[in-house]
Amino acid sequence: MASTADHVRKPARNKILAAGALCAVTVLGVAGLSAGGASAAEPAKPTADYNNDGYADLAVGVPGATVGGKAKAGYVNVVWGGASGLGKHGSTTVSQATAGVPGTVEAGDAFGTAVDSDDMNGDGYSDLVVGAPDEDNDAGLSAGTVAVVWGSASGFKGGFTAANGAVSDGSYGALLATGDFDKDGDKDIALNSHFDETSSVVVRPGPFTAGSPAAVERVEGWHFAGPVTMVAGDFDGDGGDDIAFSYRGMEVSGTTVKSRAASGEWKTTWDAADSTDTALAAGDFDGDGTQDLAVGDVQANPEADGTYCEDRLGGAILTVYGKQGTTLGGAFSCTSQSGPQVGGSAESGDNFGARLAALDSDQDGRDELIAGADAEAVGTAENAGTYWFLTSTGAGTRLAGPAFSQNSAGVAGTAEAGDRLGAAVTAGDYNGDGLPDFAVGAPGEDTRSGGVWYARTPTDGPSPAVTSVTPGKLGLSGASGYGAVLSR
Repeated sequence: MASTADHVRKPARNKILAAGALCAVTVLGVAGLSAGGASAAEPAKPTADYNNDGYADLAVGVPGATVGGKAKAGYVNVVWGGASGLGKHGSTTVSQATAGVPGTVEAGDAFGTAVDSDDMNGDGYSDLVVGAPDEDNDAGLSAGTVAVVWGSASGFKGGFTAANGAVSDGSYGALLATGDFDKDGDKDIALNSHFDETSSVVVRPGPFTAGSPAAVERVEGWHFAGPVTMVAGDFDGDGGDDIAFSYRGMEVSGTTVKSRAASGEWKTTWDAADSTDTALAAGDFDGDGTQDLAVGDVQANPEADGTYCEDRLGGAILTVYGKQGTTLGGAFSCTSQSGPQVGGSAESGDNFGARLAALDSDQDGRDELIAGADAEAVGTAENAGTYWFLTSTGAGTRLAGPAFSQNSAGVAGTAEAGDRLGAAVTAGDYNGDGLPDFAVGAPGEDTRSGGVWYARTPTDGPSPAVTSVTPGKLGLSGASGYGAVLSR
């Protein structure tokens, strides 16, 4: 398949170097974004505002954390947003030792392996949805569980077991996405399920109240394969949420979008059986009012006849655009570091786009894309990590934008081997100015203690500093790999 984008290549350049050579371009490029006539969008209510104070909060899953002397029991650390953004307003830790949270702290539970956020009971407060794929179920089997922890004005108040694996190694909760998939007004949870040699994407429908049916319904399944990432979005424009997921196995791989019909049947609305990936993001990248899908770190299926992204050295991002009155599958583009529009140069193993998050930084109706690559080298520092701020100029065009590392001007710290900046990315209006900011994880920072880099929207002021939030600054104990898991 040939992309509609221009495939002109240029000679490889040096890797991202110290002194932040691209930083000035980044600030100017972001601050001067234009929607090309798109009307300004109303700032959306944060989906991760657990105390409903108007500031988005950041949930960091730390599945490798020690809790009560139990190694790798795991917890979720919630960094509170506020007028000064992240890191200045404290944090709280939620684990299975927290009053009202279901389960018991046990070594190896990995509570916090996946974390999502949504108002799951409609009370106006965002809630935590947390996966613990190695948690024992009621029968004592390591089958995995998914818990909902309720937000409130005074913090977190109890929880609810939303899904409980039935068989050993069921791995419930390793992947999560929330949305109203059956369009009944209640939030639902999409998750992974495993049994013997098969794996599936399943949905646990809402409501999440005592006595509500806890059965899950199968969306898609595979033999000797399984899902690797998923995201929710309204890709067919019907007002309800759909599920996009990528899967991989011994002889199959691909990316699929499924929509639930009124009959209860799950139908495929878009499919790319020729490629899989490690990250997905939903956003309106061309500002036409329809949902698009970004597919990160595209890898071709060797069994397929062709691929969307022929040029994928070091990783590529496939952007599939929606169109009014229909679903995905119209114009598309492939973006890599091989072109002059993207900072850095393409080298094998970079994993460009391995993590993705969408945000509309200036509320002009056109989303931008934050792309992380934790395996990217910075100078001679292997796996130091980098992230990009990418924009689209219209359907079918390559994304463009410069790169940031810890050696860029204004970014806290110094790029060191193994920091893995870009291992996770997310967005939210953490300082409450109506413009979304973004956060980037670096779980290898400080000898694998980890940290999160908080970047304010550049329109907040000239060259805003990118500051770090670390377990040491927050007074956390038992943390390991902080920043590897960030909630949407």
